[in-house]
Amino acid sequence: MDISIIFKLAAIGIIVTVVCQILKKSDRDDVATVVSIVGLVIALTIAVTMIGDLFDVVREIFGVY
Repeated sequence: MDISIIFKLAAIGIIVTVVCQILKKSDRDDVATVVSIVGLVIALTIAVTMIGDLFDVVREIFGVY
């Protein structure tokens, strides 16, 4: 777990925000909503894998298998 994961999440947020703003300005609100949901799913996937790794480390530290 390092700082690059935080930068990846921030980059995903910035890209999704820019794409959504461009789509909303061109009257494509439905596609902008889909892009927002996809960005959220990607960010949550990264977060869930990090939480899974954290649980593995805690299990390893305390010797619970």
